[in-house]
Amino acid sequence: MKLLYQTHSPYARKILVAIHEIGLADRVEVIHHETSPTRRNEDVYALNPLGKVPVLIDGDGLALFDSVVIADYLSTLPGGGMLIPATGKARWETLRLQTAAQGISDSGIVVRWETERRPEPVRWAIMRDAQLQKIIAACDFAEKEAALEGLPLIGEIALATTLNWIEFRNIYPFAEGRPRLAAWYAQYCQRPSMQATAFSGETHD
Repeated sequence: MKLLYQTHSPYARKILVAIHEIGLADRVEVIHHETSPTRRNEDVYALNPLGKVPVLIDGDGLALFDSVVIADYLSTLPGGGMLIPATGKARWETLRLQTAAQGISDSGIVVRWETERRPEPVRWAIMRDAQLQKIIAACDFAEKEAALEGLPLIGEIALATTLNWIEFRNIYPFAEGRPRLAAWYAQYCQRPSMQATAFSGETHD
């Protein structure tokens, strides 16, 4: 299998951490591709009409995207059952947590646009603040309701990689006032899968 990857994408890193957690790292060729909303990467567009990573190419040459679909696919592989429980409350809890984490990343990207990436005269502070409120609410949700046992379920993987990206990009101090979430995050970041996949690099617009 091949994974089209970007070293500073929270979505791509979620998938790479999941691959490590289910013991498939030695079976996946990771290929770095720079993408951004303003620069077209033809190699990525050839496989994903949205022009985004991650893209996973399976053994039969099928290109899968986005990260939610890839995570679902990985859960069907040997060892992947730990990512998404097949039935019951645990399944819906981890999928719900994955969605919350995905939303934090989505909103964090908008915050970056309206804080530093968009030309200063056209930055929209109202949009920035509205997206920050979504991040705050999702972090409050994780602190109070999410099942954060540190297991390698897709929800916990998504949350850990998203929070690490928020920290990497200095988007929002999520650990402040959330002792349970902060302690869980610090412990989760020590997992070998996290240590082997650290964020690096800058976006090129």
